[in-house]
Amino acid sequence: MGRYILIDIGVALALSCLWYAWFARFNRRRAGNVLRWVQAATLGKGHVTDLRWHAASSRLRATLHLSSRWFDDARLTIRLLPRPLPLQWAMSRWRHQQETLTFEADMGFPPGFHLDVVRHRWSGHSGGKKSSPTRSWTITRPGPVILTTKEDWPLELSPVVNALASWRDKDFVGVRFNSSSPHFTATVALENLSDQKSASALLGLFRELAASSSAKQH
Repeated sequence: MGRYILIDIGVALALSCLWYAWFARFNRRRAGNVLRWVQAATLGKGHVTDLRWHAASSRLRATLHLSSRWFDDARLTIRLLPRPLPLQWAMSRWRHQQETLTFEADMGFPPGFHLDVVRHRWSGHSGGKKSSPTRSWTITRPGPVILTTKEDWPLELSPVVNALASWRDKDFVGVRFNSSSPHFTATVALENLSDQKSASALLGLFRELAASSSAKQH
């Protein structure tokens, strides 16, 4: 009996090791693809270095060297689902956690304000009662709705707000402007990065936001 228990334990350990090795490799390959797309999107003007893995291959930090007038000391953080750890992976799936890419950098023209933007989406559905078959519905697609904690904002924020209002096709988690380092931080859902083209569009939007935040300074 004891021998069978030892065999079961050995099999369980072997399967756990195989699970960990397979999904750690999966996460590293997924993050590696994202970094290659980002580097290719810089068209030879950027280079990714200093890769550091954390949290059982579910978080990767890297440095992005850019020859850009807008960004200095750029850093990338890729957060993946903790697939190598089955229990943590199951919990993250249950909580609907997103895989994200965070870009943070200092700026050649630091913003003179602090702005913390979080994007939320709301959805609704009809009640339990069946609607009348003769009732007609009019469906419209509204423009961006901005909820702010300030009654009004300084004039230098207007270009930034206008740029942020064009987010409709970019599923950002949040964007932060700060007068102290890091001056600019943006987090985007990783599912929006599928190739070099999408990475290029993302970097272009980062540059647009940086330019809008410093439009009054030059």
